[in-house]
Amino acid sequence: MATEITAIPSLPPRDPEAHKGDFGHLLVLAGSPRMTGAALLAVRAGLRAGAGLVTLGMPAAIHVLVAPAMLEGMALPLPCTSEGAFSEAAVLPVLDFLNRATAACLGPGITSEDETVLFVSRVIQRTRAPLVLDADGLNCLAKAPNMLRAAAGPRILTPHPGEAARLLGCPTAAIQADRHGAAETLARRYGAIVVLKGRGTVVSDGTTHFVNRTGNPGMATGGAGDVLTGLIGGLLAQHIAPFDAAILGVHLHGLAGDLAAARVGIHALIAGDILEHLPAALRTME
Repeated sequence: MATEITAIPSLPPRDPEAHKGDFGHLLVLAGSPRMTGAALLAVRAGLRAGAGLVTLGMPAAIHVLVAPAMLEGMALPLPCTSEGAFSEAAVLPVLDFLNRATAACLGPGITSEDETVLFVSRVIQRTRAPLVLDADGLNCLAKAPNMLRAAAGPRILTPHPGEAARLLGCPTAAIQADRHGAAETLARRYGAIVVLKGRGTVVSDGTTHFVNRTGNPGMATGGAGDVLTGLIGGLLAQHIAPFDAAILGVHLHGLAGDLAAARVGIHALIAGDILEHLPAALRTME
């Protein structure tokens, strides 16, 4: 039986003499021609989390579309397939960049075509920085489940119940029937911290778990998960321990959603509203 913890980690204090280099550099690997918004949401969330610098590594095919929308983030166009997804040729420039970054996010909107699966596998295995794997990154993992066995650094998986079912090879109903058990099994099988999203999001490292108490049904909207990915990544970039970053991320994400719902209601709530209310959520931790 896993041990349950309930305490929310605190945000580290900031030295008045600090500069942006003190708060880490997050690399977000995201996007494809049909899913540019996912990349932008993750980048903005990483910035709102307090990361000193955030760079979007994106397929070169979408650079001209996405770059004008990135006022605070930086751009890293990368080799891509003819369909505009990450190609295996992007691995080396990504690994070179990650020698300077302190954390990474991988997956929002990247597709799961065969060459992209190879890209994800190589990055997962060779990146020493802590990394959040979400969305299509998890779909790539489902196609090549052994890729995490040789992972060089801490990994956080953020599946929704359907993605968790694919990773465990079982019906989604089985995940929902025992969410604690499913998160624990996933964490042990893949050697990772797992954030099983949904009502009462469960964070597990296989031996310890946390059940989130913030959030509401209005957050069941496209892009909300991309915000969570960038938020956890931005906390990791600041050298917050991975398990603490996962707990703090889901708490703040849900709290921002609750603040947004209080203003716009649960029916009209969109992912951008969660982003808009992240500063107020973070302020409660200062």
